[in-house]
Formats: sequence, structure tokens, C-alpha cells
Amino acid sequence: MGKASKDKRDIYYRKAKEEGWRARSAFKLLQIDDSFDILKNVKNVVDLCAAPGSWSQVLSRRIYLPAKEKGLPDEDMPKLIAIDLQPMAPIEGITTIQGDMTSMAKVEEILAHFTDGRKADLVISDGAPDVTGLHDMDEFMQAQLILAGLTVCTHILADGGTYVAKIFRGKDCALLYSQLKLFFKQVTCAKPKSSRNSSIEAFVVCQEYSPPEGFEPDDLSRVLHERAKGMLQEDAHGNALGTMGWPTECIVPFVSCGGIDAYDSDMSYDLPTYIDEDGVERVKPSLDPVQPPTEPFYKLAIERERAKAQSGKKSAKQLLHEEATRR
Repeated sequence: MGKASKDKRDIYYRKAKEEGWRARSAFKLLQIDDSFDILKNVKNVVDLCAAPGSWSQVLSRRIYLPAKEKGLPDEDMPKLIAIDLQPMAPIEGITTIQGDMTSMAKVEEILAHFTDGRKADLVISDGAPDVTGLHDMDEFMQAQLILAGLTVCTHILADGGTYVAKIFRGKDCALLYSQLKLFFKQVTCAKPKSSRNSSIEAFVVCQEYSPPEGFEPDDLSRVLHERAKGMLQEDAHGNALGTMGWPTECIVPFVSCGGIDAYDSDMSYDLPTYIDEDGVERVKPSLDPVQPPTEPFYKLAIERERAKAQSGKKSAKQLLHEEATRR
């Protein structure tokens, strides 16, 4: 969460820091839970692509801390696992794993935390690839990330469980919905109020996990491919021409999450003010982020710039500025 003027006027950005969330995305999970009760009677949860940890914070506050207050024995305490490629600062009650969620070794590591053959009741993912601005490409890459999460679900999600993942809505979502409906009895597209209307982001809420009879995780690629092939128009020679029209079974409900009194994420709200000791109204200073980045991608670039400055070399930015001044 930065300190740009737009960020300061984003009400969810400010509220996140006031309430101690690491990112404004915490409100997205809270509003999804308000509409679907996905955290009700849940003990074992896996948070994919968890960094910086705002969704894991929600799990800690809504699931782990209430169980801790009840004084439950260790064997009955919730198991909350968070995994991400980036390191994540500790959160009470959350077991963090650094690594690639698509690695079978990491999936087995997650399963090792669930003793006595238990599995996860809920799998959540707020992850997204680095967007390119090319919507078709971004939607495709996000769909692949969702299917990667589905692969994890086939190994660790208990029957009747729930899977929630970020989705980029586009014209070709029908295939993805159709594939998810093979494994879940209910699939819904949810748009939290804290998610900006100007964004194509939404969340697919898949409930009541029920894989096909006789399904084995190793069969996933074949099942998804057969489903995709069945939705393609073909010419007389069997060559794919494109996707068919939206069949009825691929139209999923769309739900707006968050009450009508919830803040509008696209509005700019006035900055909060206070009256100082002299009776003058002043704007409250912006709070610092709850958790600074642990290993940001730009860390190496900053280190290189510092090295150039210390060695007396001019940075590319300085050279461009000097060139512009000469002109």
C-alpha cells in the first residue's frame, strides 16, 4: 500500500491501516464471507498466493483466535496454512510455507500438516500474475492460475469443501466456469464492494466440492481437456474453430458482496480531519503501512542504484535528465 494521493483517498486503503490489515484486500474476503459464510464451521484452511498476508490475517482473527480463546487442546486447534513464492512476515496461528504452490513437493508439505488423514475445508487464493495490460492474455494467465489452484484442491480439499479464487472476467469465462462445475455443485461469480468497479477483477466462489465418480488427481489434465474439447466448434476435419455459444450450464450467478451501506471503492472520500490544540482543523497524517514488504521485486533495482551512486556512476535517470537539459 503506497502513499500516493489516490491511495490516501481510497477509503478501504485508509480503513485497512486503521484496523491493522496488511492490505485493503482483507475487506474483499470479509465481504465474500458476509455473503457466503465460507468461514462458518471451518477449521482447516489453505491460503494460496498468500503474501503479504491480509487474507491470512482474516483467517487468524476469524478462526484461530476464537479457538484460542476457548482454550481448545492443540489437536483440536485449526490448521491454517499459507503458501507463497515470497517470504511472509509471521501471523499468529498461521503456518507459512515459501515455495511454488504448483509443486507436488509443496502440496505434500501442506498435507503433512493435516494429521489423521484430515484435509482442508477451504482453499482460498487472491493471487494474480503480473498483468500486461493485454486483457486477453491477462484473462488467460489468470484462468491458468485458477486451474493450478484447482489442482491443489484435488489433493487437499475435503468433500463438500469450498474454493475461492480471483478471476478476471472476460468473454471466454464460460469454459472456466464449465470446468469448475465438474468439481463443485455450486459456482458463483462474486464482486465485493471493496473491489473497484473499474477493475475486471471478481472472485469465483466454488462450493460443495464433489469430484466425478472414480476421479483421481492424476486425471485432472485429461478431464479438463475433454471438457474444453467438448466446448469447441469444429469443422468437418475436426479442426477447432472457436468456442460455442454460452450453454445454460455455464452461466453462473453474479453476486455483489457487501451491504448497500458499504463504502464505494471507486469514490474519493475526504481525508479525515481533527482539531488541534489551537482550535485549527487539520488533516490527519497518513498512517504507515502495517507490514512493509519483506522481499519486494524492486529490491535488487534499488541496490543497484545505490551501488552506482556510491561508485560515482550516474544512473540512467540522471543521464536522461542531463540530456533533456542540454536540449
